[in-house]
Amino acid sequence: MTPNSFKVNEISKKKVSRWHQYAALVVGKTDLLRLLKYELITFFLANLPGALGIYLRSKLYPLILGKVGSNVVFGRGITLRHPHKICIGENVIIDDNCMLDAKGQSNRGISLGDEVFIGRNSLIYCKDGDIQLQTKVNVGTNCQLFSSQQLSIGRGTMIAAYSYLMSGGRYDYHSEVPLAEQTSYSQGPTVIGHGCWLGAKVVVLDGVFIGDHTVVGAGAVVTKDVPSGVVVTGIPAKVQCKESSTVSAE
Repeated sequence: MTPNSFKVNEISKKKVSRWHQYAALVVGKTDLLRLLKYELITFFLANLPGALGIYLRSKLYPLILGKVGSNVVFGRGITLRHPHKICIGENVIIDDNCMLDAKGQSNRGISLGDEVFIGRNSLIYCKDGDIQLQTKVNVGTNCQLFSSQQLSIGRGTMIAAYSYLMSGGRYDYHSEVPLAEQTSYSQGPTVIGHGCWLGAKVVVLDGVFIGDHTVVGAGAVVTKDVPSGVVVTGIPAKVQCKESSTVSAE
């Protein structure tokens, strides 16, 4: 197994030491000092309650992250994987029990712009892909953002609770190779424009483009490109009306 192989069946093999496997999966680097620093900081601070926990995480989490701006709030129970590939702007809030997972062999990782808000229990995770949230993006609770290529969300876009946005995650169901043994692929980047509003339980599939100032109704499944300034609803999502003059989340 190579240090950056992340399939479950590969991690379980005993070709390298267990600590080496753990470091490759979670920290993204296999040198012992980096692993110890990550373990000490997360062990003592991840669930430390109250104002003291907020303060200490703001001071010490930057030591394991790629880049962190000023006035960043880290809630309790946050999981950080491959943290050196996570860059965070200023005045960002990451609520309790979120996961930011930037794992991959050659990707840049996760970038959160200034004044981004990530609601509690949300997952932002990569599998050799990149995720970029521009300024003032607001992600509700219990959302999942996944990328094996490129997921980009424009400034001021709001994503309501329980939504799932993906770049990648495609499999060949005609192949004789079992799905669990295949490597997923992507048809292209997934791009959400500026000032959009995605309602609760929205699903945006791989390779979709959503134009600026567009509203996606609750429960919609977006399977193809959507123009700017419209309202779409349904499964699959279809344009219902134009609303470009009133839709803005900036």
